[in-house]
Amino acid sequence: MRYIKNSAIVVLAVAALLTVTGCRESRTIPMSDGRPQITIMVGGLEKVIYLPAMLTKQLGFFEKNDIDVSLLGEQSGANAETALLTGDVQAVVGFYDHTVDLQAKEQCLTSVVQFADVPGEVELVAKADAGTIKSVRDLRGRNLGVTSFGSSTDFLTQALTGIEGMTTKDYTRVRAGAGQTFIAGMNHNGIDAGMTTDPTVAQMVNSGEAEILVDMRTEAGTRAALGGLYPATSLYMRCETVESHPDIVRKLAAAFVQTLQWIKQHTPEEIAAKMPPQYANAGKDLYVQSIRDSIGMFNGDGLMKPEGAQNVLNILGKYSRNVAPVRDRIELEKTYTTKFVEEALRTNQ
Repeated sequence: MRYIKNSAIVVLAVAALLTVTGCRESRTIPMSDGRPQITIMVGGLEKVIYLPAMLTKQLGFFEKNDIDVSLLGEQSGANAETALLTGDVQAVVGFYDHTVDLQAKEQCLTSVVQFADVPGEVELVAKADAGTIKSVRDLRGRNLGVTSFGSSTDFLTQALTGIEGMTTKDYTRVRAGAGQTFIAGMNHNGIDAGMTTDPTVAQMVNSGEAEILVDMRTEAGTRAALGGLYPATSLYMRCETVESHPDIVRKLAAAFVQTLQWIKQHTPEEIAAKMPPQYANAGKDLYVQSIRDSIGMFNGDGLMKPEGAQNVLNILGKYSRNVAPVRDRIELEKTYTTKFVEEALRTNQ
């Protein structure tokens, strides 16, 4: 109950702030020695699905494109979008579906670089429950872990179960977080199944603590689970910022496109070697495996596929209580742009 009350207070506070400030349109972006100083919040810096954020910094591509970037970690995409809306950060590396969800709340966010066409998420089942949970339909009546309420894992959980005819009344969603908090929840009977990413997936499967129920790290697995592509990891910003600072967006897009191309040209071992050593705290071999298992999700060019954006709208239009009532009024063309990436691709040829 305390969590619900606190969440309500946060939502009301943010709503009031946005009303008073008009979403605090782009504060003047700070400069130092003639270079923009950008802060990007990442929905889990150590997660492989968001690997391009830190890898871009490690490879020096931000500096190469004459921009200084600070990366902040935040396990919940819902919290990251709040930081963006209140002007505390200039951009987020998170799931594209937040741009659709926020438009339903009359806020404008747009994806300017689309890193992946699939979620990279896995529905894991705890070892103790693997004998009785063999398919999504067996999740009825269970405790299901999501990163946080309103997060992309929450959207996807509702979509997977909704396809099987369930609503959130048919199971209990549990705020399980990610990494060690997720592992603890699964190992101590807090959740029977839950949605998470590598390296947590590799760690739990290798140790025998969990089994994979649904694998959305590949195009085939995503199409089987969701009926189409589901573009996920992206760099998204407020529409006003994109419109008022195109030169900065251009620099960010160029840096990330260079990283996506670099990923396609290097092995998981080479990628792991560039990442901060603490990301492999569960073991170097395990971290390399987690990259190998998930790295195919990255598209290599940063472009949004229109069919993917449409499928996100189709799914949220059915299973998101925010989007469903206004689905016909959602303007997908405002939720993403490819012009900055297309320019970067031409430059990099």
